[in-house]
Amino acid sequence: MNRVGWIGLGIMGRPMARNLLKAGFRVVGSSRTKAKVDELVAAGGEAAQSPADVARRVEVTITMVPDAPDVEAVLFGTDGVVEAAQPGHVVVDMSTISPTATRLFAQRLASRGIEMLDAPVSGGESGAREGTLSIMVGGNEEVFVRCRPIFEALGRKITFMGAHGSGQMTKLCNQVAGVLTLQSVVEALLLAHAGGLDLHRVIEALSAGSADSWNLRNQGPKMLARDFAPGFFVRLQQKDLRIALETAAELGLPLPGTALVRELFRVVEAYGGGELGVQALITALERMAARSVG
Repeated sequence: MNRVGWIGLGIMGRPMARNLLKAGFRVVGSSRTKAKVDELVAAGGEAAQSPADVARRVEVTITMVPDAPDVEAVLFGTDGVVEAAQPGHVVVDMSTISPTATRLFAQRLASRGIEMLDAPVSGGESGAREGTLSIMVGGNEEVFVRCRPIFEALGRKITFMGAHGSGQMTKLCNQVAGVLTLQSVVEALLLAHAGGLDLHRVIEALSAGSADSWNLRNQGPKMLARDFAPGFFVRLQQKDLRIALETAAELGLPLPGTALVRELFRVVEAYGGGELGVQALITALERMAARSVG
């Protein structure tokens, strides 16, 4: 499986595709934005005119696009993957979409003899760039084993989770845990600010104890510096939380904390912050508290 197709060269897909090139894979790329494909070609990749053109030239096609309708379009739409993929072809969807949609897509592909893995990732743009992502995979385990060298070029932790949709369900759990941790960092920093503490020292102290977290160590300093450059967009986090809450509703499960944080992200969006990084969550609470930590 040395020939790999890549559809979706955004903030995550672009560095991931480059890591495959660095690992010696032949990468054929497609994107709605020609400049992004040109960048891949400059790095040693090959350009394709459509998803069908990608699938025609490779054994494995990876999709990394925003949501389920985008995945459906590149797989089953005009000039989609299924128009050219032969039986035995493997589709690896690394987008974050609903487990229900994933299972339906896997069934539709299987009817054509095409295998599918759902393999969403965690680690943000920095993890994508450095090849240190956590990759959560659902699907046929034999297909997973065959594709593992691809995953190893992209991530540091690769976990097979089970049947189709299991990777996506795990990613939703990741997003729920992540945003609630992020919210706790926001509230702790606001409390520390109101209490007159040195916020850099607060982060230093908390990160050495039981309150330590990736968000505290990485997003906390960015909040203080007013660095809201996106490693992951607020608008995409909103999409992920929508999927998590819809999935929870299907299962009859209440997620009150997640619902609250989603509303706070909607405040950030309402003030024009949809393209900011998720650390901009603090701006919603700052408005409510009438104070700024930076």
